[in-house]
Amino acid sequence: MKKILTASAICALMAGAAYAERIGVAMSLFDDNFLTVLRHNISSHAEELGVEVQMEDAQGDIARQQSQIQSFAASGVDGIITMLVDADSGRAMSEMAAQYDVPLVFVNMLPANMAEFPADQAWVGSDEEQAGRLQTREVCKLMGGEGEAVILMGQLGTTGQRGRTKATEEVLAGEDCNGITVLDQQAANWMRTPALDLMTNWMTTGLKPDAIIANNDEMALGAVQALKSAGIPMDEVIVAGVDATQDALVAMDAGELDVTVYQSAKGQAQGALDTILKIIRDEDYDQRVAVPFELVTPNNLSEYKTKN
Repeated sequence: MKKILTASAICALMAGAAYAERIGVAMSLFDDNFLTVLRHNISSHAEELGVEVQMEDAQGDIARQQSQIQSFAASGVDGIITMLVDADSGRAMSEMAAQYDVPLVFVNMLPANMAEFPADQAWVGSDEEQAGRLQTREVCKLMGGEGEAVILMGQLGTTGQRGRTKATEEVLAGEDCNGITVLDQQAANWMRTPALDLMTNWMTTGLKPDAIIANNDEMALGAVQALKSAGIPMDEVIVAGVDATQDALVAMDAGELDVTVYQSAKGQAQGALDTILKIIRDEDYDQRVAVPFELVTPNNLSEYKTKN
């Protein structure tokens, strides 16, 4: 009798393992500090839950990402999570998942077609305009509402670039901040080296901004490198980013970065995986899950050093 019970227990365990959900994760880019933290949190949360995940890197290529999602769907995954290369590509990804009848959760970047989602699709991320408002209001405060600034934008067409830049422009147009002149704004595609090069070019042409408002920390840190290489004291320029990455927090601790905005990679990752599992398991879920941004300055820096 004991042997029969043992065999039954083993069969039950094997059956449970066989039915563990399999999730395909299509990331826009592996080579990005924030997105690296995001995917690592997806993987660690999946391990905690006993869920299998397969990660793919689109390398910033929309066609590659579309092919990855199609491959996931055709291979019979239980659900798909994707961080889009471009917000406007969301419609095609959504339609493809619907065609294969596979649940889909967009993480981080808000797709342009969210209002048309079918019942088994959702978005988990943060309000990009909130990030831009928090960041720029603090910059305006530090500038006393007057001076000259430049804006480093992320990849054009992405939700983050659109939302954060829009909010920055609106804050600077407000009564308390309209004494701040924007000298120039250009894209550096979320990356440190292009931002370094762009900041260097600006200084070469004679631009000497009082503040640098970057759509993310990587670009802010590129600007910091350019300023330091040019021998400009960091206490003479206000530099602001978004994400509160570990590199950014180290720079803030060193007095090189004045403002950043915490974006919870952990909150987005766990929310995305929890949501896709709820859809798969036919449980109640929210089609839109917003994870709040939080302002980070030298005054509250210590609270954020281990959050992501």
